[in-house]
Amino acid sequence: MSVSTHVLDAVAGRPAAGVAVQLHAGDELLAVGITDDDGRCRLTEEATVAGPHRLVFATGPWFEVRGVAAFWPEVTLTFAVTEPAAHHHVPLLLSPFAYSTYRGS
Repeated sequence: MSVSTHVLDAVAGRPAAGVAVQLHAGDELLAVGITDDDGRCRLTEEATVAGPHRLVFATGPWFEVRGVAAFWPEVTLTFAVTEPAAHHHVPLLLSPFAYSTYRGS
């Protein structure tokens, strides 16, 4: 299974480069990564099974480096994997006091 994300700074209207991301299934840490200059990160796990998975974004440190006071020290997105062989794209639109997400393609 592969999971990708695209983090966008909704205030500045540009990619959020340098956000640390973790992929979890239950209590198990499956993969880690950091968003690239385009705000993208791809995480791959060979032995993933169906069920709930989480992407955890270290948003607090990312905002802190930029001198921005923010409400979210981290953002956790939980999503259902129903087809373990499929690719899952989970974008995050981020601002200091709000965020949104959707199932991408």
